[in-house]
Amino acid sequence: MLTVVCETPGTLSAQNRPMPMPAEGEVLLRVKRVGVCGTDLHIFTGNQPFLSYPRVMGHELSGVVEQAPAGSALAKGDVVYVMPYLSCGHCVACRQGRTNCCVNIQVLGVHRDGAFTEYLSVPQAFVHKAAGVSLDQAAMVEFLAIGAHAVRRAQVSAGQRVLVVGTGPIGMAAILFAKLRGATVTALDSRADRLAFCTQQLGAHASVTVGEGDEAQLAVLTDNAFYDVVFDATGNAKAMERGFRFVAHAGTYVLISVVAADITFSDPEFHKRETTLLASRNATTEDFETVLAAMRDGHVPAALNTHRMALADVPAQFRTLLDPAAGVVKAIVEC
Repeated sequence: MLTVVCETPGTLSAQNRPMPMPAEGEVLLRVKRVGVCGTDLHIFTGNQPFLSYPRVMGHELSGVVEQAPAGSALAKGDVVYVMPYLSCGHCVACRQGRTNCCVNIQVLGVHRDGAFTEYLSVPQAFVHKAAGVSLDQAAMVEFLAIGAHAVRRAQVSAGQRVLVVGTGPIGMAAILFAKLRGATVTALDSRADRLAFCTQQLGAHASVTVGEGDEAQLAVLTDNAFYDVVFDATGNAKAMERGFRFVAHAGTYVLISVVAADITFSDPEFHKRETTLLASRNATTEDFETVLAAMRDGHVPAALNTHRMALADVPAQFRTLLDPAAGVVKAIVEC
């Protein structure tokens, strides 16, 4: 079977690997669609802190069941999506239902080989029927669930002022689900094309371009109070540190981004505002179900999928997804 491997940063190769043999309790999937995530781009560029090479990338996937264990609720031919955070089920986090931050987590495409391949064997607990959505939609559930999880973790409510800093796909997901909760959402980014997408396609109420005077614009938009909830989805340590300034008194700051750096902030300002600081990692089954419901109700625009390529073309074309001029929001690989 065709498998695309990231050998070292910047190097992708097409290999012919044997089909996997599913172990007891595993489902054999025919991979059909794989969403390309910022994590995949970071793996390709050598900026993913939890990874060793070589690695088969890809954790946003949908497919068709080829073989399921006896007695499983899944059957050959079922269209499915995969929850790619393989949690242990017994650690301190899992016992609290916080499987997204499992002590022993194995993320497909990061800690173990992922879905840039034709067939994949996955424990059946992490394979779910994709009822009522298309293969393309099912391949986009995971990144949207990360945004939905962050919004749920922040307990965003109707009438709150929300700022999303960084409007890549994860930031866009946070915008979408904050808006669905009735918040007034502002997007902050350096890219005019991304900001236009957020207002035109996702319904963000306002957008501000990073640069001179941006903080003053944010102040005007909030009557100098700033934001009840601020989400950082930049993946940039300096931006993450700067974001503390945009949090209102009694507000909440949510770091969706993860970077291989120390993050510092002004303790007097932090205490003066009694800021709540939250990390948001991955997503849970509840968040995946939230996304699926939003898709079925027509709240997730198809325009999020801007680019496509075949699995065989990934080694030659993957680098093009890094070009800001290409206008990539979400690329989908067809297997």
